[in-house]
Amino acid sequence: MTAATQPPDAARPPLTRTGERPGPAGPGFGGRLMAPLLLGSALNPLNSTAIATGLVTIGHAFGTGAAGTAWLVSALYVASAVGQPVTGRLADTLGPRRVLLAGLTLVCAAGLLGTLAPAFGWLVAARALLGLGTSAAYPSAMAMLRAEAARVGREAPRPVLGRLSFASLGSAAAGPALGGLLIATAGWRGLFAFNVPLALAGIVLALRWLPADPVRPKAADGRRERFADPLGLALFAAALTATALFLTDLAHPLWPLPPLIALLTAVLVRWEARHPRPFLDLRSLRGNGALARTYLRHGLAYLTIYCVLYGFTQWLEDAHGYSVLQVGLIMLPMSGAAAVLSLLGARTKGLRAPLVTAAALLTAGATALLFTTGTTPLLALPAVAVLFGISQGLTSTGNQGAVYAQAPADGVGAAAGLQRTSQYLGAMIAAGLIGLSYGPAATDRGLRELATVGMALGLVLLVLTAADRALRARPRSSARSGTGP
Repeated sequence: MTAATQPPDAARPPLTRTGERPGPAGPGFGGRLMAPLLLGSALNPLNSTAIATGLVTIGHAFGTGAAGTAWLVSALYVASAVGQPVTGRLADTLGPRRVLLAGLTLVCAAGLLGTLAPAFGWLVAARALLGLGTSAAYPSAMAMLRAEAARVGREAPRPVLGRLSFASLGSAAAGPALGGLLIATAGWRGLFAFNVPLALAGIVLALRWLPADPVRPKAADGRRERFADPLGLALFAAALTATALFLTDLAHPLWPLPPLIALLTAVLVRWEARHPRPFLDLRSLRGNGALARTYLRHGLAYLTIYCVLYGFTQWLEDAHGYSVLQVGLIMLPMSGAAAVLSLLGARTKGLRAPLVTAAALLTAGATALLFTTGTTPLLALPAVAVLFGISQGLTSTGNQGAVYAQAPADGVGAAAGLQRTSQYLGAMIAAGLIGLSYGPAATDRGLRELATVGMALGLVLLVLTAADRALRARPRSSARSGTGP
């Protein structure tokens, strides 16, 4: 429903439907609506980073080496990359509250499965289920905010979107510390068990405070809209999984995979172009160049950020000789800067300035890494990391705001899911580049290679962002117009 078709203020549903007074964020966007959305959105990044401190312990418990435990990381990333657009499409189709509750239920089941796992394969399955379950939260939150904006007749304030970014970045920063605490007190099974009470809390909050999903209107044939493209989903998942496998070890690539990826992608594009209700609406994406460019910007930015987040930390241990604890302290300012800037960036009026600043800082940080060696003073290392942290915070909030404004009003959940998929693709490519540059151990030469790639990507990103006219003008209100720009 658009603002043009909504009843006047006196006839609208009371704003106390969620049981709260209008807060600083305005009617409809207060703490009770946001609490379950923020809790759910924190679970995916929390599980992504908390596992880092437990890989060695889990490997010892099951007699599995680094190559085996790497599947615990890959399983969640691949499942998340596939799950985000799937759950986003379902949130648009079935309703965000239903999808969020289903995702939290799956998280609870995955937490129990991992806690009670008798063999290593069960842990991999639990991580994949965690990826799918936690993927429901972010696109559902974006769809819920769009629905609430239509209900109250005003856009979700940018600071509200910033809180979603803060929940993601803040939980990612806290993940390693939480993982270490759980390993020390409950053993590796605690890395899975903590999901159970958090998911249950999210379910209770969602049932109590989130408004019920509206009844979907019936189509001409009398049936309600449903998810109607399982083959498109299967092709997308297969192509993405094959891509992840190929990028896992670029130093020893599996050359049969690129032709398979190309074939799967070609079939996917052809199938989706002809499907009446496709999983990936490529026709709409071709007609919405602003949204397509947002996905490209987001993927390029996170490709650079992940090269630093993982490549720089490995270099600090191997080439600089710092302990895991020291590396964590050196990288802490990066995480803190990212979380803080996600909130501050949401208070800017436009999108272009923070995104151009983010691209410029990425380029500057990569340039600084080019001159970083094993003899670089300790105090200079956190300063380099902070450049990337500021960029990460501005990138997350800026592109999130762009997706919210540019996506069709009835497709913001799927659009938000694809945004996260572009981010995970950046992570997969970054992992391959790191392995290709470092080989068996991180070196100064390998870091310079990553820095050179980062500089090139940063410059490309800077040009793309500065030249994007869709970011220069104030975005039109999707809640009022019903479509993005």
